Amino acid sequence: MIGLIIAFAVALVLSISLTPVLIHYLIRHQYGQFIRQDGPTAHMTKRGTPTMGGLVIILATVIAWLAGNLINGHSPSWSGWLLVFLFVGIGFIGLLDDALKIMHQRSLGLHAWAKIVGQVAIASLFTWGILVRPNVHGRTPGIFDISMTRPLGLTFTQWGILAAVVLIVIWVNFIVAAWSNAVNLTDGLDGLAAGAGIFVFVSYTFISYFQLLQSCWGDTVNISACYTTRDPLSIAIFCSSLVGALAGFLWWNASPAQIFMGDTGSQAIGAALAGVSILTDTEFLAVLIGGLYVLTTLSDVIQISVFKMTHKRVFRMAPLHHHFELKGWKEITIVIRFWLIAALFAVMGAGLFYAEWVSRL
Repeated sequence: MIGLIIAFAVALVLSISLTPVLIHYLIRHQYGQFIRQDGPTAHMTKRGTPTMGGLVIILATVIAWLAGNLINGHSPSWSGWLLVFLFVGIGFIGLLDDALKIMHQRSLGLHAWAKIVGQVAIASLFTWGILVRPNVHGRTPGIFDISMTRPLGLTFTQWGILAAVVLIVIWVNFIVAAWSNAVNLTDGLDGLAAGAGIFVFVSYTFISYFQLLQSCWGDTVNISACYTTRDPLSIAIFCSSLVGALAGFLWWNASPAQIFMGDTGSQAIGAALAGVSILTDTEFLAVLIGGLYVLTTLSDVIQISVFKMTHKRVFRMAPLHHHFELKGWKEITIVIRFWLIAALFAVMGAGLFYAEWVSRL
């Protein structure tokens, strides 16, 4: 537990102290956010606000994760390094995207194919990593099963090992792309994505730490209810670190935002959620825990699909938070209410996880 607390504190201090340094640097070099002309008119006042704040979130999280492992007297685990690789790698693609947008002063950064190739390469390497280096119990960081609160018994290996490898690569790539884009879509109002992320990763801090306490390889084992998750402590420390980094960043990102996280931050946060859900065997549970991100994405999908079929709009503007802006809601009102929704989803997800464990006793 001390490692989690230290990791949170280190990330919080680093994030809250380094963000103004980055703000000053970005303003001095005129690295400001480009605002689309077709968005809500109120957003035009945000033009030129420094972006790429996700750099601080990533840096603070990784340093705090290392510190938390050090305090616990453990070397960083293989699962933890894989999570950091995915987090930093996808965040780097977002950084390139942000940099090109700033350089060319337009809403388009990296070419879509370049972004896809980069994400596929990183997610595929992550997939390879979760299937190698078993621990002393023979458990690799990832498995060939689809999971809810634990593996559901729906395994890819029923079609043979070659098919299983192909299917899990596709599955992991889909999860990484889906969550990265979902968080990116949600990052449309000051503090919205960062605040929602705090609730999501608090929930996952609880889940991964609980998996440690109820590990099948622990001192006291209830075979019917224990978890075989690999390196749950390292994952819990990472989640706690990210909560601290997001909280520190939110201090400067809350309305009126002095800096935006950019694709650097939103893509990295989405990748972290994808990685944590895979490593904790909770891919489908993540859909509930990250429910706000899912609702935001669905609103965009519905808007586009219905418009293509009927040439009519379901929402005044998508994603969903922009719909409420155009209805006259104040930005801060939307953000706080969406935070409450995010908190509700995160609590329900953690509650469902715990209830499933209790049902096995």
